[in-house]
Amino acid sequence: MTKSTMVNAHTGDIPRQNPCAQCGTPIPQPDWIEPGEGRVSYLWNCRACNYRFEAVAIYDKAAVEHPPLAA
Repeated sequence: MTKSTMVNAHTGDIPRQNPCAQCGTPIPQPDWIEPGEGRVSYLWNCRACNYRFEAVAIYDKAAVEHPPLAA
């Protein structure tokens, strides 16, 4: 994975070792991250069984209404 495939993601925020939805093998990191309004989508690709799937993180309404200010 290259930095060009990561869209506005901070290294500390990226989920790691997500289990494959089909075979359960841990996947080191997502292939693609796409932020959206109140959500972030992650594209995972299992190298063990070649299964690809998307996981979506949905933020609480309060986090969307009051995003943190830049430092």
